[in-house]
Amino acid sequence: MGYKETLLSPIKIGRRECPNRFFIQAMECNDEDETGNPSESTTERYEELFRGEAGLVSLEAISVTRESRSRDNQLMIMAPNREPLTKFVQRVKAANPKSLFIFQLTHSGELSNPAFSRRVTVKPLPGYGGELLTEEEVDKIMDGFVLAAEIAHDAGADGIDMKLCHGYFGSQILRPYNDRKWKYGGSWENRSRFAFELYERIAKAVNDPNFLIGSKISAWEGFPGGFGTAGVDSPVIDLTEPIALLKGLEERGAQFFIQSAGSPSITISLTQVDKHVPYFAYLHQTFSKAFKDHLKPETVVIGSNYSVFRNGKNGLCAVNQEESSLLHFGAKCIEDGVTDMIGLGRQSFADPYLPKKLREGKEAEIKYCTVCDNCLELLIQQSKVGCCTFNKRYTDILVQTRKEKGKLTVAHT
Repeated sequence: MGYKETLLSPIKIGRRECPNRFFIQAMECNDEDETGNPSESTTERYEELFRGEAGLVSLEAISVTRESRSRDNQLMIMAPNREPLTKFVQRVKAANPKSLFIFQLTHSGELSNPAFSRRVTVKPLPGYGGELLTEEEVDKIMDGFVLAAEIAHDAGADGIDMKLCHGYFGSQILRPYNDRKWKYGGSWENRSRFAFELYERIAKAVNDPNFLIGSKISAWEGFPGGFGTAGVDSPVIDLTEPIALLKGLEERGAQFFIQSAGSPSITISLTQVDKHVPYFAYLHQTFSKAFKDHLKPETVVIGSNYSVFRNGKNGLCAVNQEESSLLHFGAKCIEDGVTDMIGLGRQSFADPYLPKKLREGKEAEIKYCTVCDNCLELLIQQSKVGCCTFNKRYTDILVQTRKEKGKLTVAHT
């Protein structure tokens, strides 16, 4: 099978059929309105992605609380947002009813920005800190996730990604570093309680076998005591707990997992591989294969960090340029059983129409991400986010941001 046939082949996720193997990652863009609802700009952005024909699209990190959040203009999913989100989904799906749409539900925890929200923590991490959460507060956070899942379902979303990655609350509570003696810390049984009980509660509250549920998971956060390490003060990779998490969530109804790694505020080049270390992307395929090897064949694994492969001009050594391109290498990973779908993040900014162009035989017209990471700079600076290479609007925003805030020198999200 050629790479085009592989990438455009359909796949079942739960009871739903996804028309191809392209997944659009949850990419925050800071363009929501002041109440946390999708703005016209947000809506138009997702309409573009749907017209671009990706099989599965994820709505960017939508927060279950306004109290603790990492972005000033962040999408919210609480009772007041129900009607605006319903209208948003209707409009986006009208652009292409074949693509599936999931919401990534999140709580920022210790990554909440204290400039405009409350930073909270399960155990103070050096350099971050925050107010120590009580067991009752965590129970309340869980209530917020359950309500958010119900709202997502009622709004017309096809499913949810219960976010357990990238240093946000879902991953903070899972870490070996969370050795605090409380209901949600110490033993693996306690640290996994949040995720496992939340899945059970969501399944009961939504009660729809067609509604998808899965999670984006950082296999290894890349710092001592992070998720996927050998202990509270060890940076050594140990996938025992990540595999236990996958299998436990699968038993509780998970139909898909989005593989990732790192914690952007700490190990950014691991999460979002940059052009100076493109070979870090190979770690993602290693983790993705580990996910696949321990899950049922019908559980879909979505791989990450394919944008860096570009059109083969990616700085990777000891490889044939054409074979190391995003399209060829992505298809090979699917054919070799490394992953079932490929995730596009930064590439979706550069060209939301990549899947459609591939289907129409217009590969020569694909705009490939240059991995300049100016979009990341905009995110960190709380500016509106988009491709600064191919979209002049965001080039102008970048110039203005640098004038107002100074050029970014340290990558903290």
